[in-house]
Amino acid sequence: MYAPVSEIFCSVQGEGPYVGSRQAFVRFSGCNLSCSYCDTPTGSPGMSRFEEKSGSGSFSYLENPLSGDAVERMVASFGNIHSVSLTGGEPLLHAEFISGLNISKPLYLESNMTLPHMAKKVRDKLSYVSGDVKMIPPSSVEDFDDHIERTIECFRVLKNTKNRDCFCKIVITKDTDADDIEGVVGAISGYISCLVLQPVSQAESLPKQGYLLDLQEKLLDNVDTKIIPQTHRMWGCL
Repeated sequence: MYAPVSEIFCSVQGEGPYVGSRQAFVRFSGCNLSCSYCDTPTGSPGMSRFEEKSGSGSFSYLENPLSGDAVERMVASFGNIHSVSLTGGEPLLHAEFISGLNISKPLYLESNMTLPHMAKKVRDKLSYVSGDVKMIPPSSVEDFDDHIERTIECFRVLKNTKNRDCFCKIVITKDTDADDIEGVVGAISGYISCLVLQPVSQAESLPKQGYLLDLQEKLLDNVDTKIIPQTHRMWGCL
């Protein structure tokens, strides 16, 4: 099978409870949502770039879409990695491609958690799930209640088990409603190992001082809650 991949490289995880872990990244193209704070191009590039030596900034280019064999070969070239991050865009758009991959390292899915029917196709392949909850309605979402219901169902499908760590990540902006977060977290708390509150990277959109600490204190009654910003931006890695 084939899938559009914008880039493959080796770096460290910059978000969530596994921050600092060395990973191979497979960034799929395309997304079913359109979020105002997204910093990742969602179009489908004609070429996929591959950084063979980590941090070199030197890339080779392959024509899209890539075959499963090509992805497996590039990922296998990276040593001493914790896992392989399947990111995007939205990787669940390519669930059938992912289900056919033969990669020896654990798979780490980074998803917007709105495609539960696709999640069912890959849940047995995954060792880690970093699931987002989009609390600010993306412009592509017409029915926000349905959007949240699909998110909750996706967490149920990919829930935390003895063989899979599923955690939730919520980007927090000045417009994020604490009551809405508490409601969603209450619905998924039984499916996740922890919750990560991630302050938005854009300084002009940050919540007021003290907001995150107050929110964390409330949420800790239901689930282990951490405050972790994007760290890869701090030292300039991919």
